[in-house]
Amino acid sequence: MPIGTTYLFTASMDVAPEREALFNEVYETEHVPNLLAVPGVIAATRLKAEPLTISIGGARRTIDASDEPTYTAIYEIESPEVLISREWAEAGEAGRWPTEVRPHTHNRRHTLHKVVSAGGR
Repeated sequence: MPIGTTYLFTASMDVAPEREALFNEVYETEHVPNLLAVPGVIAATRLKAEPLTISIGGARRTIDASDEPTYTAIYEIESPEVLISREWAEAGEAGRWPTEVRPHTHNRRHTLHKVVSAGGR
């Protein structure tokens, strides 16, 4: 399905192995629903990195992405202003995320992307 908005915000991170089950439960049941309730947030998708082998330039290559974060959440947002809104700030600090999960994350990366084109079937 094509991306239906102009901006994508990504939050990527690793989590301590002993907190991975809690991380996934809180992300799915609290954190994402809280952020989806923020005006201007259209959709959210969570991803988990997988090993990668790809053909590039006629050769098969295995990509070492061991320094890349394991988990990524992609938020489709209407504008960058969503990320500095009071509602976004409050949603990000709600529930168990700030006290029980965030302290056990590391290798965090946050990026904002502007969609330049989107296609699909």
